[in-house]
Amino acid sequence: MFSAVNLKQQYGKRVLFEKINITFDKGKRYGLIGANGAGKSTFLKILSGEIEPSGGETQIQPGLKMGVLGQNQYAFENFTLSDAVLYGNKRLFDAQKEKEKLYMEGDFEDDAVNNRLSDLEIICAEEDPTYESEVHIEKLLEALGFEASMHSELMSSLTGGDKFKILLAQVLFPKPDILLLDEPTNNLDMEAIAWLEYELKRHDGTLIVISHDRHFLNSVVTHILDVDFKNIREFTGNYDEWYIAANIIAKQNEVDRSKKLKEKEQLESFVRRFSANASKAKQATSRQKQLDKLDVGAIQVSSRRDPSIIFKTCRDIGAEVLEVEGISKSYDGEIVLEDFTFKIDKGDKIALIGTNGVGKTTLLEIITENLKPDSGTIKWGQTIHTTYFPQNTTDKITGDMKLYDWLQGFSKDWHIDEIRKCLGRMLFTGEDQEKQVETISGGEKHRMMLSKMMMDDANMLILDEPDNHLDLEAIVALGEALYNYQGNAICVTHDRELIDAFANRIIELKSDGTVVDFKGNYEEYVEKMGK
Repeated sequence: MFSAVNLKQQYGKRVLFEKINITFDKGKRYGLIGANGAGKSTFLKILSGEIEPSGGETQIQPGLKMGVLGQNQYAFENFTLSDAVLYGNKRLFDAQKEKEKLYMEGDFEDDAVNNRLSDLEIICAEEDPTYESEVHIEKLLEALGFEASMHSELMSSLTGGDKFKILLAQVLFPKPDILLLDEPTNNLDMEAIAWLEYELKRHDGTLIVISHDRHFLNSVVTHILDVDFKNIREFTGNYDEWYIAANIIAKQNEVDRSKKLKEKEQLESFVRRFSANASKAKQATSRQKQLDKLDVGAIQVSSRRDPSIIFKTCRDIGAEVLEVEGISKSYDGEIVLEDFTFKIDKGDKIALIGTNGVGKTTLLEIITENLKPDSGTIKWGQTIHTTYFPQNTTDKITGDMKLYDWLQGFSKDWHIDEIRKCLGRMLFTGEDQEKQVETISGGEKHRMMLSKMMMDDANMLILDEPDNHLDLEAIVALGEALYNYQGNAICVTHDRELIDAFANRIIELKSDGTVVDFKGNYEEYVEKMGK
């Protein structure tokens, strides 16, 4: 139904991929994975027709409709929310708008006007045979958190994250036969991601999606497309199944080469540490039994490298960590936090969750003393040394300094050799370290901030959506680092696998101002709350 035939893409001498021959079948949902810069988004743009390949072609069965998630959140500023969604079916949108204009301004004694109205009615009937498009749009918008009273408001009134939700509704509205989504979970809170998972699992056409959210991939996809070795290999199964199988093969190859360790010990060691979460040990071990059933024949050892994230502590934590009492904060008369009180105890690793806009970032900015509350007090323990990963990290890392000079600027006590080793652990080679920080990508800036946090040797980590812009390998490494960390941590994230990896306490800020403070891991929280 939809195929890539002998595709090749290169820029100058650099070949991203070549000799790609894949047929994408109806009913299959493909997760497109690979290291940053491997060519995932480029491949998706070739499939969508946005860019021409260096060689080969795409073939699509006549009559099939393709939907591509838009990336320009500001393309529909003068549209109402409803019209922006309707625009997902351009033919229906144009027919409806022309029909409305003719009914308001047309001369009904003119045969040409009446004939045109008749033609437009036929188009509307072809595109919306049940005349339920308006109801469908209303349901989509309400499911994404937009009340009926908002549907006639202009897109310009929304925040960037909410604009992106409208683009999602826009691409889903016409129910295309082929759906291409590049990072659809970006800017979505956990409720919206769960809704999107449900919608995509109901999609009966072909789906190809890029995402760095492991839980999302595991829930949605039926196949993995791995961009590696200038090739794209197809694997039957979700991300976890691919990940285990790929690493099992790597371990088997190590055993074959070295003969120093028994294969059984290697496999068991990997499976035990797979999830970086003791509560998942049984689950991970049970997956070992599935390996014989997996299609691992086409999988090679990945050329990708995993970063080595290690957070060390400067000193032991005393009895007092943090007490926040009666914090309130408003913006332009709108209450974000009201009389918020909580205490962090020694050993707490907190996942701070909640829908967008409930005050998570505001709370972190207050406890890091970057923002003053309207009222309330903050008391840190005397033994606490903090380090902070702000949400706007990419905006903060600027300038013409080389990578190691940027880090050196935080402390003259940091030895250049240690700085270079730290950058190396975050996959910045010797040549990469000579780059200016303003020239590196968003993902590289996030790895730079994690490098800074590792150098800090703090005993309290504060992180605001650190997984944004990171690839899957880096997110897995971050989860393991937080799990093994001997200090305290509080982290805002919508990545459920990351939360599951490290958190032993969940604090959820709700949109009605209430707070749920749960002592336990995320799986237990979900079970307790019936989510």
